[in-house]
Amino acid sequence: MWEKIVAAYFSPTGGTRAAALATARAFGAPVEELDLSAREGEERRLETELAVVAVPVFGGRIPGVAAGRLRRLSGERTRAVALAVYGGRAYEDALLELSDLLEERGFQVTAAAAVVAQHSILPELAAGRPDGDDCMELTAFATRVQEKLMRGDDSPCAVPGNRPYRQWTPSPEVPEADGRCVRCGKCAGECPVGAIDPGRPERTDRERCIGCMRCVARCPVQARALPREMRERLRQKLTPFLGVRRENEFFL
Repeated sequence: MWEKIVAAYFSPTGGTRAAALATARAFGAPVEELDLSAREGEERRLETELAVVAVPVFGGRIPGVAAGRLRRLSGERTRAVALAVYGGRAYEDALLELSDLLEERGFQVTAAAAVVAQHSILPELAAGRPDGDDCMELTAFATRVQEKLMRGDDSPCAVPGNRPYRQWTPSPEVPEADGRCVRCGKCAGECPVGAIDPGRPERTDRERCIGCMRCVARCPVQARALPREMRERLRQKLTPFLGVRRENEFFL
């Protein structure tokens, strides 16, 4: 049915990319990946009939940087499947915000989902997700989306959330390196916002950092982390969710 599916994602630590690709590949067509974490990029109209667009959830919202990267894209009524990928606590207004943004950019949001992936700061939460069961659910979801479109049903889907979107203030704490840092520069090269100086990778620019944890995930010697006090506060906050398997939610 499809010549090509575009999977566009902002995925600092990999979970959002995994959800996007599991969904896109289930349509049975070649998949073109579009990584929105790249700092440089031009305005682009997606040359495809169907796009899967996935972003992570930060504090119940989509990251402002991800929103900015999405505004580089235009759809001109391209059908889109919107995915808000969250770490097992809650996705709140993020899926609605993503759907609104895609509509603003000319996409036709025909389906949407809130998908669980391993938490980027507390990896014990939703550990290993999306897992095999999640991928089966995403495959079944893609089948339902395809059936909807084959019926000629282009109706928009309704998703939960509130307008105005919830307020969220990023934490002032940022990842920094300890004495294990070997100054390889990998963190600086892969930071989506250029918050790490290659000449002083042990430090992080607090004004630029968005707390995406990519530098922590990509450090080859595990030298980067958030301050211990913040990690402990977050652990206490999220402990009630550790024993709960959040279900993915799908909207057609």
